[in-house]
Amino acid sequence: MLSRRHLIVTGGAFALPVALPLLQVQAAPAIASGDPVAIVNAIYTRAVKTKNGGDFHGKSARAKYLSTAFATLWDKAEAKAPEGEPGPVEFDPVSNSQDPDIKSFTTSSEKQSDDSATVAAKIVGRRGKRDKAADSIIRYDFVRENGAWRIDDIRGAVDGEEWSIRAILNDSLKPQSGQR
Repeated sequence: MLSRRHLIVTGGAFALPVALPLLQVQAAPAIASGDPVAIVNAIYTRAVKTKNGGDFHGKSARAKYLSTAFATLWDKAEAKAPEGEPGPVEFDPVSNSQDPDIKSFTTSSEKQSDDSATVAAKIVGRRGKRDKAADSIIRYDFVRENGAWRIDDIRGAVDGEEWSIRAILNDSLKPQSGQR
């Protein structure tokens, strides 16, 4: 005859494989499980509300939003920066500025497949229009990682010249002239 304790212990062993995937889904960051446009909307809603731009300079935000490869690259590039010096990303990519200035924004999906997406955010600052229209658009390239959408690069332009955070980070890891 089965005791109640034996039934609970063996029943729990059979329930674990079913419950484990559910626990893993709930443990993933809620924001990253949404669609790419919703994620970018959340980033900009927060930036407008706090007037601080983005928070990708902090490791916790990178872990929350970025793909593993992109976050690892950023961490590695920052670790290489000399003590007391800023890392290779010396501006706020969310506001595309040194001094975050976002009054409003609109987002649109430029492309999306099962495993990648690009979302464009067009920002309007409190100080008015930027000289070059391209400087007001920041693009977020997403990849699907472990079932969740994660940012894999952030791109924009300064004075009409394109930049990519991934490229900035990779360039910072290359040996400089005279270094080995």
